[in-house]
Formats: sequence, structure tokens, C-alpha cells
Amino acid sequence: MSRGARSHEKLQFRLGYRFADPDLLDRALTHSSAISPAKRIERSYQRLEFLGDRVLGLAVADMLYRRYPKANEGELSRTLNTLVRKETCAIIARQLDLGREMNLGDSEARTGGAEKDAILGDVTEAVIGAIYCDGGLEKAYEFVERMFEEFLVDGSANKADAKTTLQEWAQARGLEPPTYIQTERTGPDHAPQFTISVSLGDYETLSATGPSKKIAEHKAAELFLIHQKVWKEPV
Repeated sequence: MSRGARSHEKLQFRLGYRFADPDLLDRALTHSSAISPAKRIERSYQRLEFLGDRVLGLAVADMLYRRYPKANEGELSRTLNTLVRKETCAIIARQLDLGREMNLGDSEARTGGAEKDAILGDVTEAVIGAIYCDGGLEKAYEFVERMFEEFLVDGSANKADAKTTLQEWAQARGLEPPTYIQTERTGPDHAPQFTISVSLGDYETLSATGPSKKIAEHKAAELFLIHQKVWKEPV
């Protein structure tokens, strides 16, 4: 249920950014279900999400362009797609505890809207859009760089799509696609850790842990590729 415009003081501290116009942040946290149909375009996060998605893409593309001067267009594109997908944005939302700050309609709140990856991913993009509107591209860029830094793959940009690389490696050897199985989940709901094992033919099963199933799968695939000397271990 919408609780009216709030300053979200503690959230602003977690964001590392103080809004000159706190109403922008409140709008970024407001789901359309909390707003009457006549005001949804004006008061929900939808327009800010649209803007934030583009700002996020630009900021991450710039980070990758500067960080990986030897990566080609395809490698950069694969890394970009990994970093800006909804699952990654949802992880950021959980780290910032955005779900607890959201304005949701009663029906959406009852069905667990504050924990849905799709909504959390949208809200992260809306917050980026709000920071851009309030403080400009530089402040939005600083936020993106700070929050998405940990998701940059160690080593080089061409390691961004380990799962695809492993699948192609298996296919070239006439093997069935690799199988990923969740073997453990630990940590609180707002900061879970998933352990995923990857199995491929008669090769040794390997496991890795990450803040989401997707990232853990990626890490497990990367570990397998390193173990088989397809990729070099990061220095």
C-alpha cells in the first residue's frame, strides 16, 4: 500500500547518495499497484525504470570499454548482457533492502511482490533513473560503478559467458549439455548464498557459491573451464 512520499533517510545512506528531491526516490520505489490508474504514469516507477535501464547500460558499457581495452565487441556485449540483466539488478535491490522500502498495492504485497526478481530488478533501474534525474550522469555513474563492481568477472571480459563457453566445449566433444544442481542455500533472505554443482559426462563434478543461482552457475562453469585448462586461472 502506498504510504505517501517519504524521505527514506536510511535508504539514502545505503545508496551513498542524498537526494535534493526525495520525491524522486519515493516515486522510484512506487509500484503501479499502489497508484490509482489515472496517476500511474506520473507517480509509479515505470518511466524512471525506462530511463534507468538506459543509464545503466551506458554506465556499464563505459566501465567495460575502459577496463578491457583488448576485448572485442562480442566479448564486451556478452559481459554487458550479464551485468545488466534483471537477476543482477534484483541482487542489488536485495543488498540495498529495496523491497522493504517499496510502496506496493495490497494485492501485490500479499503475493510477495517485494521479493519478486522482476519487480526488484525494475526498482533498481528506477532508482538509477532517479539518481540521474536528481544529480546527473556523474552521480548515477558513481552509483552503478560502486554497486556493480563485484559482478565484473575477474580476469578478462571474455569470461563473461562461462556457461555458453562450457556448453560449446561439451558439444564439440559430443557430450550432453552440462547439468547444474543447487546443493545448498545459506544466509538470510535479503542476502542469500547459493551453492551450485556442475556435472558433465564423466568429468569431476565441481561446485561454486554466489549471491544468486545464475551467478553461482556461472562461477561453477568458470571453475570447470579453468580445471580443464580451457581458461587460465585469474592471476
